[in-house]
Amino acid sequence: MKRSTAAERDADPASWRWQAVVAAPFGYVGIRTGSDQVTEVRYLGTKAKRLDPLDATAREACAQIAAYLANPRHHFDVPYVLEGTAFQVSVWRAIAAIASGRTRTYGELATALGTAARAVGGACGSNPVPLVVPCHRVVAAGGRIGGFMHSRATGPLSIKQWLLRHEGWR
Repeated sequence: MKRSTAAERDADPASWRWQAVVAAPFGYVGIRTGSDQVTEVRYLGTKAKRLDPLDATAREACAQIAAYLANPRHHFDVPYVLEGTAFQVSVWRAIAAIASGRTRTYGELATALGTAARAVGGACGSNPVPLVVPCHRVVAAGGRIGGFMHSRATGPLSIKQWLLRHEGWR
């Protein structure tokens, strides 16, 4: 039996158990839910297919993503769960406190948490609910954008750049 690749699963939302896939200016966003909470948000690229919400939590997450895309000051209040190490969760909670239109550097967060900037970057890349926990608001020192989704490739960075510009950054 042939195993599907992550790209193939992301392109076909039904095969990867997404509860919704919503269109965004930079591609599609997959939403996974469980126990009335958002458990995962993933940027799926431009080849995915839209999937209407399959449950009330996914419907609310889609509505809040639409609200954010219409108004970058929208604050997400959809219930979500953060599954990771205690360190990752502490980083994600610090990121969740960064207001729209504001940024913090990896180094600033690291200093506040008593850790290293690279460790903060690693936790950012492992964020299970980007947009809801806005890891795009964490940037490199010196006004550089930094990485995104464990990558410095054009695709992920263009999403981060779009989100930051949408919120009025530079």
